[in-house]
Amino acid sequence: MKTRSAGVIVLVSVVAGASFLAGAHLPQDDDFFAIRKSFEIFGSVYEELVANYVDRVDPERLMRSGIDAMLEELDPYTVFFDEADNADMDIITRGSYGGVGLNVGIRNGRITVIAPVEGASGYKQGVRAGDVITGVGGRSTEDLSLTDVQTLMRGEPGTTVQLTVEREGARDPIEFILTRQRVKIENVTYAGFIPGSSIGFVKLERFARGAGREVRDAIEELRAQKEMTGLILDLRDNPGGLLDAAVEVSELFVPSESVIVSTDGRRSETRRVYTSSRSPLLPDTPLAVVTNGISASASEIVAGAVQDLDRGIVIGSTTFGKGLVQIVRDLPYNTSLKLTASRYFTPSGRSIQSVAYRFGQETARQAEDASSMQYRTESGRPVRGGNGIEPDLVIDDDLSPLETALMRRAAFFFFANRYAADGPPVSEDFLPDDNMLRDFRRWLESQDFSYDLTVEQQITAIERTLEGQDLGGIRDELEQVRRAVDAEKSKAFDLYRDRIRDRLRAEIVSRYHGEEAQIRSSLGHDPFVRRAAEVLAEPATYRAFLSPG
Repeated sequence: MKTRSAGVIVLVSVVAGASFLAGAHLPQDDDFFAIRKSFEIFGSVYEELVANYVDRVDPERLMRSGIDAMLEELDPYTVFFDEADNADMDIITRGSYGGVGLNVGIRNGRITVIAPVEGASGYKQGVRAGDVITGVGGRSTEDLSLTDVQTLMRGEPGTTVQLTVEREGARDPIEFILTRQRVKIENVTYAGFIPGSSIGFVKLERFARGAGREVRDAIEELRAQKEMTGLILDLRDNPGGLLDAAVEVSELFVPSESVIVSTDGRRSETRRVYTSSRSPLLPDTPLAVVTNGISASASEIVAGAVQDLDRGIVIGSTTFGKGLVQIVRDLPYNTSLKLTASRYFTPSGRSIQSVAYRFGQETARQAEDASSMQYRTESGRPVRGGNGIEPDLVIDDDLSPLETALMRRAAFFFFANRYAADGPPVSEDFLPDDNMLRDFRRWLESQDFSYDLTVEQQITAIERTLEGQDLGGIRDELEQVRRAVDAEKSKAFDLYRDRIRDRLRAEIVSRYHGEEAQIRSSLGHDPFVRRAAEVLAEPATYRAFLSPG
């Protein structure tokens, strides 16, 4: 029997709801005495400190410190939210907010526009990815946090906010007066066909309300264009969302009456089994779910159900491993507490939780024991628990030290800003040529770009231990090693030039054509997508992955 509870959350981010557990539960008698005793002691200590400590104590800050200290004893997903945090929860769960439609983040220590939301005020008035926000609402951002800036940009729909930005290539700051409006955050950010094939592709960014409907609509639109011989569901970098949304997405693929996920906790109301109650939209179409190390919680529910029910194959890298379910309790003064209430289990009965946490006294040994436990899919294929969802086909996407350093410095991001300021517009199928790669390399040199390999750090550590000692021969050998490492590093750019070219292409295309075009133009170059499409195009290969033999 299918059961649901609106607002249950199973992700790394914040979500609100939990109507099935609204209201407090009475503790057991022994717990009630301990709670009352501890509360009286805590209250007395708090009151004495606020009233009589030698220096004035901020009562709210001291209480928050006490709450934070309590939560440190538990898992990392049990979190207290103040009023501002509650506003952020509403954005994630409802998928809409009153704002100017700018995704912002920290780049090189400055608050920067990552991408404007198409159709929103910021996008329409010309705010660009890469613009550095220096003022918002008449206030300088110099001493503001990222959260502060995001909060100042939000407000009642119809109101306005002033935004000041610095832009690559612009001599003076640029002023915008942006109108706040109800901005819809899409769960599905792209749907289309792999170039030159009849294999569909759907990018699911999050599991907010309506995710199941959006995926269904995207699939139906693709099927209206032409016959679809396979589907790739991309869950990479999707941190999760609502449990109900994960169930609704899974229902589009798995057989009716199939168990999708179950939850188990201390209280009877947290012990539930979620099954598919409707006929699948795609009962037989070959399916590949693509994951990586950031795919978590609700993403893992979908991937786990598809894998355990042998409905499709999972391709990519092992998922994050978050098998805990949170609910949200409303607290006084518009605050709330998100707390872990149960664990969830895939159809085969495995837990995918692999992140160490104190609640429940989980240890590294217990996690190792869990990962060694064998489970079976519906057809008898072996799968493991306790380590996220391990793909049926693993694709190595480890970044080289050079690529990692370039990503950390946001080098591709800022070079794209420079190109957009000076260079001619590009088409969606644009591909950087060798001249642009040389320009990028020269630009890196102008930015004093450098990075250290682990071996260089070890050489430095050894050299420090040799200070003051007459061991010149060893120092000469270390210097030879350092020169050999430098020679290898100088070859790295050419060794990874194709991957560097792809990242440059994606960033520059996004400056002119937006996020959707960026994804569309990446499909032909993405190694995850290419491999998934190859498997789906070969029925024998696809069936072999699903065979227990």
